[in-house]
Amino acid sequence: MAPKFGTSGLRGLVTELTDELCARYTRAFLSVTPHGGTLLVACDLRPSSRQHLRAVAAGARALGVNVIDCGEIATPALALEGLRQKAPAVMITGSHIPADRNGLKFYTATGEITKDDETAIIAALVPWNGPMDLSDPLADTSTDARYIDRFTGFFAPGALSGLTVGVYEHSAVGRDSLSAILRALGATPRPLGRSNTFIPVDTEAVPPATRVQLAEWAAGGDLDAIVSLDGDSDRPLVTDATGTVIPGDIIGALTARHLGATEVVTPVSSNTMVERMGFATTRTGIGSPHVIAGIETILAGDPLAKVVGYEANGGFLTGFTAISEHGTLPPLMTRDAVLPILCALSAVPLAATMATLPPRRTAADRAEGLPTVVSQALIADLTASAESRAAIFPTMGSEAGIDLTDGLRITFDSGEILHLRPSGNAPELRCYAEAASSARAKEIVADALARILHHVG
Repeated sequence: MAPKFGTSGLRGLVTELTDELCARYTRAFLSVTPHGGTLLVACDLRPSSRQHLRAVAAGARALGVNVIDCGEIATPALALEGLRQKAPAVMITGSHIPADRNGLKFYTATGEITKDDETAIIAALVPWNGPMDLSDPLADTSTDARYIDRFTGFFAPGALSGLTVGVYEHSAVGRDSLSAILRALGATPRPLGRSNTFIPVDTEAVPPATRVQLAEWAAGGDLDAIVSLDGDSDRPLVTDATGTVIPGDIIGALTARHLGATEVVTPVSSNTMVERMGFATTRTGIGSPHVIAGIETILAGDPLAKVVGYEANGGFLTGFTAISEHGTLPPLMTRDAVLPILCALSAVPLAATMATLPPRRTAADRAEGLPTVVSQALIADLTASAESRAAIFPTMGSEAGIDLTDGLRITFDSGEILHLRPSGNAPELRCYAEAASSARAKEIVADALARILHHVG
């Protein structure tokens, strides 16, 4: 399947993200985007990213645009720098997906591109003719320090004093920056599982083997929590002191409360606990462009609205300037992982904090290797036929309602929720569930995926 725009950027197999294709998309992006003569670029740690970065730079040079390489940094760090310099940016990352895939994430001088921008980029694509300059662009190593300053300027220096925090480093591009921020705020970071080989970590669907490893690390050390990031470090992973993973949509709600937000924009897949916590909530399709559009709609009606957004993967977006006793935190309308991690650590002990929240818990997993056309056909059949739904999910009881905002989301009379959607980034079917307990939500997901895989054969 050729590279295409999904829920967050252009994604595809590394073998299909050729130098020419990366250069063509970059040239198309800059031909429809004000740039002032400068493009910022950065990349994650997967093996193919540096070559893709050179190809992106070649596409920009073809238009006479100066390219600045901000290095191997977190996606939100690059986005923040683009806002500071009022320059567009391209992040080379496949996020949480395996290393045989990669992608380009585009930012205008004002933030993450919209779905309309994606359409304009595709329309501006033209064949590549002539030579291609694949040399390394000029490097600027100061970007990451400004990203770190964003958090040390908002949280008090001793905000996390006394905490010992395991940092599952794996191959996350923001691993060293995260530990530096934790130290600056008084915590003691303890490095875990650092890898020189790229490891795809999906913070929304943490596999059983990783959960076991997190629990073993927690049992083997006096840790208050374990934290981690996905490959490009815009999605957080947080556990309590036992190594139990806390879902991203709960971390998002805790972060919204910590910042004093009054309105939340979040995809339809996120925990409905947020409404029960008293936030005015807007539901969207899945993907940061939809969340950003929802935030912008609210701000258009009320520029002073204390609005934030987050996804079920925990990536958090700030739509207003938050104020603390120590400083301010300006808006950043792209997924960020560090902010929700710091807000969650401010709520330690997390197990006790979780006990105070409304009893709504979520779980998520995926059926990997399922071709997109198969997933789409399954969703179409289930959407059209109540009999098909009852046959595949006979234990869920009577239906109370269906939401087709993004995939198929079924609410049952019991209050339990099952949500299915084809992934926008890979050949897999995503499955989400919500119930009164984490155990029940996990049970729903496991049973649903088993029945679906049996059904599709």
